[in-house]
Amino acid sequence: MVRETSLSPDNFIYPLFVTFGKNVRREIKSMPGCYQESVDMVTKHAKEVFSLGIPAVILFGIPEQKDEIGSGAFDPHGEVQKAIRAIKNKVPDLYVITDVCMCEYTSHGHCGIVKDSDVQNDPTLELLAKEAVSHAQAGADMVAPSDMMDNRVETIRLALDEEGFPEIPIMSYAAKYSSAFYGPFREAAESTPLFGDRRTYQMDPANRREALKEVALDIEEGADIVMVKPAMTYLDIISDVKESFEVPVAAYNVSGEYSCIKAAAKLGWIDEERAMMELLISIKRAGADLILSYFAKDAVRLLNK
Repeated sequence: MVRETSLSPDNFIYPLFVTFGKNVRREIKSMPGCYQESVDMVTKHAKEVFSLGIPAVILFGIPEQKDEIGSGAFDPHGEVQKAIRAIKNKVPDLYVITDVCMCEYTSHGHCGIVKDSDVQNDPTLELLAKEAVSHAQAGADMVAPSDMMDNRVETIRLALDEEGFPEIPIMSYAAKYSSAFYGPFREAAESTPLFGDRRTYQMDPANRREALKEVALDIEEGADIVMVKPAMTYLDIISDVKESFEVPVAAYNVSGEYSCIKAAAKLGWIDEERAMMELLISIKRAGADLILSYFAKDAVRLLNK
């Protein structure tokens, strides 16, 4: 009766990885319980997610072919675009969000066009806008740019409006830190950079005030929801953002955070369910309205008991 913070199924967004082929359901070694799935299988998975009471999923794509500019990202017949149409056909009330980035689609694994080993900010914006529009045309309910290019929210907003999608909201990865906790995701999305790293366009983990600047810029450009990523090691940032801005705040409980708990539990060092719920409560307590988490299904099953 006096509990100050509570979790609800409505707080969760469940990530799904869409790959090419048919009848594919390949477990991700570093993320037990998570899978790369073909469109037919991911649609079944989406039904399961919705049946638990989780209102939304976010889709990440793994194309069959990659190239220098990540053209698979904005291919109208790409895996994510096909998955959007299939899910909206079979589970129309499930809210479908799409990750908008290039790293899963480029042959070099970076989040934009590369020239002389440097990621080019402005040329990348046009491609991100094309990707977002292609997702909206396929039936996505929301787009979520995760690239961290400057001015990408405004560019995507203008493109969506011009193409007749003014109602499609943008959830911006506004404060996305350069983190060691992304490792398992890069296996899942097959997006490890072939050279260098992403520190030039992701945030320095030591910087706190910069996060508020990045969030403010994205809101000014038209972001409807702002995200902090990762969550566990950036609870102070989630709290700062919640206190400073009057927009919904999302937090991404990322792959490395998930895998750490899974690995420790497998070794018998911690109680997985208690650790999971303690972590998720801490993210909500810090101020997150929405939590993207690979734990979402397990957490909601416990909540539903």
